[in-house]
Amino acid sequence: MTKKVISGGVVHRVPEDLKKALTADAKALTIWEGLTPLARNEWICWVTFVKKEETRKEHIHRAVQELKEGVRRPCCWIGCIHRKDKKISPSVQYVLSKQRRKVH
Repeated sequence: MTKKVISGGVVHRVPEDLKKALTADAKALTIWEGLTPLARNEWICWVTFVKKEETRKEHIHRAVQELKEGVRRPCCWIGCIHRKDKKISPSVQYVLSKQRRKVH
């Protein structure tokens, strides 16, 4: 049995749990493959950026549902901070600095 190759993002590869959810839903997978690499990257980062396993599962479920509803990128997401091809915007830097202060 060969594994289905699923397109990733510009920085991130599709993690196994998201890949499993996408391959289980043909419509979501078709839409996923129609996204740009940047859009796929945003979804992947949005799923993997969370700390709690239960939140990650919720994000995966929401990603599949929202893709089928026509949502092309995660809503209210600051964007992938892992990209090296662009600077982090001042507004995202501000959000990240507030998050760091809460942790410390």
